[in-house]
Amino acid sequence: MSYPTDGESTYPVQDIAASWERERPGTPVASIGIVTPIWRLAKLLGDDRRRVLARAGVDAATLDLLSVLRRSGKPYTLSTRELGRRSLVTAGAISQRVARAESDGLVTRRPGQGRPRTVLVCLTQAGHDLVETTVDHVLGREAELIDGLTGEQQSQLTELLQVLLQDVQRRLGDDRISHVGEE
Repeated sequence: MSYPTDGESTYPVQDIAASWERERPGTPVASIGIVTPIWRLAKLLGDDRRRVLARAGVDAATLDLLSVLRRSGKPYTLSTRELGRRSLVTAGAISQRVARAESDGLVTRRPGQGRPRTVLVCLTQAGHDLVETTVDHVLGREAELIDGLTGEQQSQLTELLQVLLQDVQRRLGDDRISHVGEE
């Protein structure tokens, strides 16, 4: 891929790639046009989501927990093991999230039947109300942010990002997905 080298680009990513090509001919720069915008978008979207959540009075980890429970369907109850699997976080992280949400009255815990150490986490009415309102704010805002793309472009980008994500996960041997910036 060739990038303009005159410094007149209106897209800074092109300037970065062109500078590397000028300073180090032969340096592989094709990824810059994909990876750099993804990183920038992740930062912009993550920062905006944090602002939306702050206005709603909830943090990302709590919303993730409540959302997983809400999407599970009635009776909005899952084991801590299943919460960890669906949230893609460790058992310790789930334990902390559940304890915090329980102290805020958003979930309750109870022993599960069958396996002795199984703990079930149930969404309370307060948790249900919070997730319903917050998800509308978050997803509505994110829909606004991507409405510069046509419906067809959004579908194409969705498909391409899925292909890229699956391939990168395969190459790295890592199918975990976490929040941007988390380990």
